Amino acid sequence: MKILTNRRKVLKGAAVMGAGLLASPSYSFNILKNRKSDSKILGHGNMQYKIDKEWGTQDPSKIPVKDCHEMVQDAKGRLILLTNETKNNVLIYDKSGKVLSTWGDAFPGAHGLTLANENDEEFLFITDTDRHQIFKTTMDGKVLMKLDYPRETGVYDYPGQYKPTEIAVAPNGDFYVADGYGLDYVIQYNAKGEYIKHFAGKGDGEDQVKNAHGVCVDSRSGEPCLLVTSRQMQEFKRYTLDGKYIETIKTPGAWICRPVIAGDYLYFAVIVNKSWDYYDGFVLIMDKDYKVVSAPGGISPSYSGSTLNELKTEGTWFMNPHDVCVDDEGNLYIPQWNSGKTYPVKLEKV
Repeated sequence: MKILTNRRKVLKGAAVMGAGLLASPSYSFNILKNRKSDSKILGHGNMQYKIDKEWGTQDPSKIPVKDCHEMVQDAKGRLILLTNETKNNVLIYDKSGKVLSTWGDAFPGAHGLTLANENDEEFLFITDTDRHQIFKTTMDGKVLMKLDYPRETGVYDYPGQYKPTEIAVAPNGDFYVADGYGLDYVIQYNAKGEYIKHFAGKGDGEDQVKNAHGVCVDSRSGEPCLLVTSRQMQEFKRYTLDGKYIETIKTPGAWICRPVIAGDYLYFAVIVNKSWDYYDGFVLIMDKDYKVVSAPGGISPSYSGSTLNELKTEGTWFMNPHDVCVDDEGNLYIPQWNSGKTYPVKLEKV
């Protein structure tokens, strides 16, 4: 995760924890494991949760993390975390919070993690913003495909312009790469990794975006479409699967990360509400009509007519939430970026 504006080196509210984690892993581990979960219920309507900040905590001297970027749940019910710590880029948890295994030492800029299913076999897509590449791997880390920067587009002159942040996979096997920290294009490939087209890109046009941090395929209403985050503008945009612009959905007050579909709902981690200098992020949940129905960690969402009123944090419940993983029971898991090397927290559905 990289930011678009300068940030204090020591964030308010994290000085003690961050210093402890960096100075003494074992001491910090004991602090985290002894910390009680908050009893307050977060969220609204029928999407309410109890936060468990201890769920994913490990001994960092044995299983370290840096930035916890994204998580997915596989068909076996395991929860898979991607971090840019090259001692173990991938942590595989069970639902109790126990780490079953780890792998990966080659992804210093590990950012995007996407689960794909082909002929009832699961694979992972990983984006690396430092290596300017994307990878397709087996579930245990064998690299099956590696793609360099998309020179075929004609808009990239050198690898450093390309910093891919996310991948979405379409029903036909095509996949879409969001270059969220580069030139903000979405690049479409077929299942073999052959270039098809590119669209969006950085700009102020209705079909353009600023900070295409995330992308996903939304099939909830029948005809699949693409959702692409325009985080700097606090909005996301809908496109057809062939890249034609449909509409913009605004999320005022919410710097949203990648879109995540689970059942009938759309989830976002909101990394920032007002300031990069404070932990003021929360979670956003929308229905099929892209109406906000719950904001765990934020105030109750409201509308003036059809216009969403500005979203606001309710307190310091998270430390830069970067993704939402929804398990098969409706619980949420929140990886956190630049949070003093903390592990994911769990939001248990109530």
